[in-house]
Amino acid sequence: MKQKQREPFRIFGIIATIVMVFIGPVIVSTYYIHLATLVFIYIMATSSLRIVHVSGQISLGHAAFMAIGGYTSAMLAKHLGWSPWCAMPAGAIAAMMCGILIGFPFSRLRTIYFTMASLFFGIMVTNMVGLAPGLTGSWLGLARIPRLFGSSKVPYYYTFLVLTLITLLVLYRIEHSRVGMTLKSVAQSHLAASSRGINEAGIRILALSIGAFFAGLSGGAYAHYAGFISPVTFGVMPSILLLVYLLAGGKRSFAGPIIGTAVLVLVPYVMGEFKGYAPYFQAVVILAVIFLIPEGMTSLFTQIASRVRERQERRRTSKYAS
Repeated sequence: MKQKQREPFRIFGIIATIVMVFIGPVIVSTYYIHLATLVFIYIMATSSLRIVHVSGQISLGHAAFMAIGGYTSAMLAKHLGWSPWCAMPAGAIAAMMCGILIGFPFSRLRTIYFTMASLFFGIMVTNMVGLAPGLTGSWLGLARIPRLFGSSKVPYYYTFLVLTLITLLVLYRIEHSRVGMTLKSVAQSHLAASSRGINEAGIRILALSIGAFFAGLSGGAYAHYAGFISPVTFGVMPSILLLVYLLAGGKRSFAGPIIGTAVLVLVPYVMGEFKGYAPYFQAVVILAVIFLIPEGMTSLFTQIASRVRERQERRRTSKYAS
């Protein structure tokens, strides 16, 4: 009964949040529109990493799929004259195909072995980009990438907002479908899942390919927004940061990547003259999450809400008792 009473308030909160996000460009400056656009891009990337984590794997090379999608999209638009609107999904598909290809050998690896293999994959992709100066600009980067719109950032804001909402909706439906339940069962016990006739390798390849697709899409979005990418843009450190965003927000909650990314991506930009200390602050945040709230920042809101309800129940009980 109480759950039914709280449901309208929860729906109202979600609707109010969406409305505020959509009217944001009307009430804030261009600088904050730029920050929000970056947050949307990285929410897509972190959420795509989570679908891999749901299958029980921890990747340290997920930004490599962003690189594949970003460079494929950028080169198609810059060298072959493709429209960025067609190049972006093509880059996402290229990333997904690479996810399927490496999924066959990687699906047999578990725990730390998969993590190390994913790290080496990320390094390999970065080095391959650096070895093709004619196409990728090598270590100097690829500049003058065709953009989706002109100089105004508002169209990018709304485009990537819609793209992020579509990504979240698709990933949410997948996670709460039979496929999602299968992924979770494989993560809990691959032996039990195999005994039930589940193709463990196949389901892990599926998770990796889905994550690679949306990571490639976010990489293409970044390329056509920034107009410049380099191997450093999608190197090892961005892969580590994606994992940090996921863990800080809460790896078990679907909202974890959203909250973790929004908080930690914005940190360097709101610290002003202390921007150089942002990595240290991010390290403090992740350590605090590990030791104080292991379930992530999303669990903090749940704990606060439960304590508020407990206090309300105590007040009601004491009121009736008196």
